[in-house]
Amino acid sequence: MLSEKMQKALNAQINAEFWSAYLYLSMSADFAARGMKGISNWFSIQFQEEQAHARIFMNYLLSRGGRVELAPINEVPASWDSPLAAFEDTLAHEKKVTALIDGLCRVAEEEKDFATANKLVWFVNEQVEEEETAQGIIDSLKMVDDSKLGLYMIDKELAARTYVAPAELTAE
Repeated sequence: MLSEKMQKALNAQINAEFWSAYLYLSMSADFAARGMKGISNWFSIQFQEEQAHARIFMNYLLSRGGRVELAPINEVPASWDSPLAAFEDTLAHEKKVTALIDGLCRVAEEEKDFATANKLVWFVNEQVEEEETAQGIIDSLKMVDDSKLGLYMIDKELAARTYVAPAELTAE
């Protein structure tokens, strides 16, 4: 059984994951409206990943006898000045999510909740990947600077991204 403190922290994380999904859906819509289908696709896949993260937390909470309490999702921005600005916001956001996951790890440690601490390892590793990926795209966008051909090539590259459901969900 989860402690009340751990359950509350996990529910807060579920809300944060859905907010993240909503943010990336907004980014996807913004770039789709500009005709940048590849960038839109990348953010659409990110939207799906964040929803999956929320579901993984929900499933875990329920498996431990907890109760999922969905909260309202706060408003997200609707447009970005450029792809670079959007990916810089993405990196900043993922760093915030990393801090949230680190906070969950601290709560699990304080509560001596080894099962939750073990579950969180996957999320810790996921956040390393999320930050690295965002930084790589930022580096590429900075490299091409104002080159329309460079942006076109990056857009085409990001169009190739496909969604792969995490193993934690495929076992449902």
